[in-house]
Amino acid sequence: MENTDSERSRVCPIWKLEEAGRLSAELLRTRSTFSKSVTLSVAVSLLGTTELMFIEPGVKINGAYYSDVLLDQHLLPAIRSVAGDLFTYNAPAHRAGDTVEFLSRNTPDFILPLPWPPNSPDLNPVDYEVWGMLQQRVYHSSICDVDHLKQRLIEEWRCFNQNITDRAVRQWRVRLRACVRANGGHFEHKL
Repeated sequence: MENTDSERSRVCPIWKLEEAGRLSAELLRTRSTFSKSVTLSVAVSLLGTTELMFIEPGVKINGAYYSDVLLDQHLLPAIRSVAGDLFTYNAPAHRAGDTVEFLSRNTPDFILPLPWPPNSPDLNPVDYEVWGMLQQRVYHSSICDVDHLKQRLIEEWRCFNQNITDRAVRQWRVRLRACVRANGGHFEHKL
């Protein structure tokens, strides 16, 4: 059942200072924002990007799901067709035993996650550059529901400029060196 505009809006008092130094309240009707989300995965490289991989609501992305479904069935074949190499950023599912074993068997030159700081989005080009730019473009106009959000993501991803991805990938070594200099601590302020 769809909410009506009046059910989705709320009234907020706005206080303003009048010329005589008095505060007066005005009511401003605001509309609550669309708050649903989607989970997705993608791979990027200097050679290109994969399509967006949407993950069904409620799916727990553990090591088994990440290696058996996302990597084996979707991302790894797409990555091989685009770039040949794979990089993960050490999210819990990325460093799970199932995932490490799978990647060790199926990708050449796989770097074990042990030397990586845990949960290191500052070392993932998708997280530190690509998602932010994509979100700006997707949310440039209002989103009305999850299907519309998916549609906008797909549209914007299709025309996403490879130069943005290239810039993000080229920053990776600089970021990695900064992370090492910071002993795995915060480093973005030093870039």
